Amino acid sequence: MATTSDIRNGLCLRYNNDIYKIVEFLHVKPGKGPAFVRTKLKSVTNGKVVDNTFPAGRKIDDVRVETHKFQYLYNDGDTYHFMNQQDYSQIQLQKAALDTPELMKEGEIVTIIINSEDDMPLSVEMPASVILEVTHTEPGVKGNTATNATKPATVETGATVNVPLFINEGDKIKIETTKGSYQERIKE
Repeated sequence: MATTSDIRNGLCLRYNNDIYKIVEFLHVKPGKGPAFVRTKLKSVTNGKVVDNTFPAGRKIDDVRVETHKFQYLYNDGDTYHFMNQQDYSQIQLQKAALDTPELMKEGEIVTIIINSEDDMPLSVEMPASVILEVTHTEPGVKGNTATNATKPATVETGATVNVPLFINEGDKIKIETTKGSYQERIKE
């Protein structure tokens, strides 16, 4: 059993007869009254996100997990296939278990969190950023770097990302996976 002082991003816990992963948290100590921890929890079974507030010092039922590196192979509909990097075994996960499946390209190395009690995969952690090629966007205009204006661009995985006006088709861009937002253009 853990307490609210052990709460951190990525911690898996049992709550309301389900397993949740902590997406974000904030420890609050108001001037009057007891401290509490405000959390955003994501269900690893159905992907639903709920907000919850725990009083400080409350015991929480954490889940022991293991992390393994897997390579993303392909998807057929809502089922995504991954291969373990050590023993080459394959597993399938539903789209709801993935945070940003639209930013994953074939061959990408991801970290899969597995429940050590029953060897069930819980969730997939993407790298902090991915580099993808722009396949479709309106033509860029040289010199449009002073304003913060953006335009939609489709990348090689099919996802749509807002990019600055100077980005053209064929450019490689770095995308932050947690927010799905443009970071920078990659020069080759």
